[in-house]
Amino acid sequence: MSSDQFDSALDLLRRLPPHSTSANLNRICALAPDLTEELLSSVDQPLQTRQCKKTKRDYLLCDYNRDGDSYRSPWSNEFYPEVEDAEMPSERVRKMEVRMGEALEVYRELYYEGGVSSVYFWDLDDGFAGVILLKKTTPKSNSEGGWDSIHVFEAIDRARNAHYKLTSTVILRLSTGNEALGDMDLSGNMTRQVEQDMPVQDDASHIVNVGKLVEDMELKMRNLLQEVYFGKAKDIVGDLRSLQPLTEANKDKATHQEMINSMKR
Repeated sequence: MSSDQFDSALDLLRRLPPHSTSANLNRICALAPDLTEELLSSVDQPLQTRQCKKTKRDYLLCDYNRDGDSYRSPWSNEFYPEVEDAEMPSERVRKMEVRMGEALEVYRELYYEGGVSSVYFWDLDDGFAGVILLKKTTPKSNSEGGWDSIHVFEAIDRARNAHYKLTSTVILRLSTGNEALGDMDLSGNMTRQVEQDMPVQDDASHIVNVGKLVEDMELKMRNLLQEVYFGKAKDIVGDLRSLQPLTEANKDKATHQEMINSMKR
């Protein structure tokens, strides 16, 4: 694989509309198949949903529960389609995965009031790692949107403490349109990272610690999106578009300038 090709593909995806990332990624992979694995693990894209055949419950797809063209369900702990000799979490890590999944469902209902969530853990030599996924979309209509949260973490055991490294990505999509105002599309993503040492007594402490880190990070990113990104977009749109007719605006400017000139005399 050429590093120049990979860098060019990432550069191209950054310049294309964020809401079309998945379609554009598939096109690039079709043109350069050698880049497929690297691109799929490096590019954040909106999460896809699938139903577990055994439990009939929805779960989210990502690169961390994928093996070839198969995906592992967190509810049944089985791959669909089936995979021989697939890498599975150890019994200890699987138990923590289930408990985190149960806790995340409560969190999702409290904060999102619906949507889909999934948790996937895997073993590391000196600890474990995992990904926490959340997805909420609005019904398709003139106004629609979607929120995807991807939280990837590592937990490294250190005696009575554990070192956590969390990388969080939020993918936001908003669109609306009508005959009076036209079409508007606002979409993009944000990534933030944090590292922290926290006390650990048993495996249940990992669930509490990771949950707190994810909750705090989501709150910070939501506030940042609301105060900075939406606030800036509102200011720009307000400067570009005025509901006041141009003749009245020019008249107000002339009156304002006349008042300033009279004060200088």
